[in-house]
Amino acid sequence: MNDPSLANAPSYEGNGLHAEGRSPATEPPYTTGVPPAPSPSPTSLTSAARRRWARLCRAAEQHGPVLALYGALKLVGFCVFMYLLDSSGDFRKKDPRFGGGAHVWDVLATWDGWWYQQIAAHGYHPALVPVPGAGGLITIEGNSAAFFPLYPALMRLVSSCTGLGLFGAGLLVSVAASFVAALAIHAVTARIGGRRAGLAAAGLWAVWPGSGMEWTGYSESLYVALAAWACYAVMRHHWITAGILTCATGLTRPTATALIAALTVAALLAVHRQRREVRRWGDAPGPDGKRRRVKALRPLVAVAIAPLGLFGYLGWVGYRMGDYSGYFKLQEGAWAHTFDYGKHTLDVFTSLPVGHFDYLFAYPYEDLIGVGTVLLALIVLPLLFRLRPPAVLVVHTLLTIALVLGSQQIFGNISRYLLPAFPLFIPCAVAMRRLSTPVLCTVLGIAALASGSYAGYALFELGVP
Repeated sequence: MNDPSLANAPSYEGNGLHAEGRSPATEPPYTTGVPPAPSPSPTSLTSAARRRWARLCRAAEQHGPVLALYGALKLVGFCVFMYLLDSSGDFRKKDPRFGGGAHVWDVLATWDGWWYQQIAAHGYHPALVPVPGAGGLITIEGNSAAFFPLYPALMRLVSSCTGLGLFGAGLLVSVAASFVAALAIHAVTARIGGRRAGLAAAGLWAVWPGSGMEWTGYSESLYVALAAWACYAVMRHHWITAGILTCATGLTRPTATALIAALTVAALLAVHRQRREVRRWGDAPGPDGKRRRVKALRPLVAVAIAPLGLFGYLGWVGYRMGDYSGYFKLQEGAWAHTFDYGKHTLDVFTSLPVGHFDYLFAYPYEDLIGVGTVLLALIVLPLLFRLRPPAVLVVHTLLTIALVLGSQQIFGNISRYLLPAFPLFIPCAVAMRRLSTPVLCTVLGIAALASGSYAGYALFELGVP
């Protein structure tokens, strides 16, 4: 009996021809029944490439001038700094760990930079070791636990990936972070005063007192980059991003306390606004299509994430030392850093104007720059309030200034300790946006020439950075 289903079955007998007279070479290929995806046409590929090129051009147009201005100004100040080091030659007589070295660039990774390299190479060994027979300010031996881990971790990572030594890797991290910080400062300022003001603010970041630390083996550039982008994320209501960035600042410097508090205040204000909207409109989606109750939860999640880095590191150090206040005891006993509610700052301000230098950690030239930086900050602060910036910028700036002025420390370091208070650039930048481009570049260029001395050489060679 003939099976109808086999009526058209091919035959493989004889010369290998199929029943239909076709050879296997001409037989249609076997398929699964799923049609193949159409290959992109040359037109679509060209369109995609054009879109990518357009995005790249827009990014270059927006960020190129910022990076170019900051890089040019910073390079000028850095070269002046290196020239002053070489012409004086004093660094050759100093200990390589304390501002000395065989070459001018060795100075960039001395003092705190030496500690960061030790951490990157050998890790942490937290301990409170008393100095035998000590009875003055310094009663505990210095320990790497006083320095936060993110910057040396990045040094180690970059060194492993690039083959650079820890010195070169640390400088690469700092320089790259300084450009990222310039973009963030531009973005924050542009939302308040426009792109022209943002450009001026990026230029001020290159010449502000303390800016000499940006291209060194220190963590200032990394901290400001993270803090500025965290503030920008808060301003854009990207709460989870802001929380993660703030958490990272807590692994970079203890100054993150100010940023954590600023994010918390901004988040609580946002939750309050969302609750009012929920009471008024219910849980209906907002203009962005997201439900209002869900939007109110995100700031709270950011508040929960933000302190994890800082508290986690302090807790780990305390656990390893067997004393959960160990970090603060180390700072006070090994570096004489403690919060004294402004007593030391007041002592400096009452001594320096009358030519007395009998206060703690006196370095006259460096301290004079510190006093000028504090006065500049106090003058600019009311101008910042006049612009009515977002709460996160106000709280972050006020608490950063309060923490710095309220601490006993080497007063000359205040210029670099106040670098995180970058919103102080904003009122100056808003005023400078009226300048033409040649005038703006001239003003900032003159400041860049001087910054090699007041922001670089003075900190490393005329004091302690």
